[in-house]
Amino acid sequence: MIERATPFAYYPGCSLLTCSAEDLIILKAFANRLQDWIDIEGIIMRQGAALDATYIIEQLTPLCESKDNLDIINKIKNLIARNQNER
Repeated sequence: MIERATPFAYYPGCSLLTCSAEDLIILKAFANRLQDWIDIEGIIMRQGAALDATYIIEQLTPLCESKDNLDIINKIKNLIARNQNER
């Protein structure tokens, strides 16, 4: 996640290192809280086709396996598919 982080200029002279949209989705999905799913849906809508869904699934799957909750993977796949169908 740190290697994929990029600086974001909030205003001239002030930039912060931020994680990618994909990594943010992974973190939020793994946390699996209601507000996180609302945030994830917004991120998916904003990123659209630019989102690397394959990366998300590849990175999130072992995490979800470790907590024996593959429902998270299915939920992410459904949100991404629904967003692609709406475009």
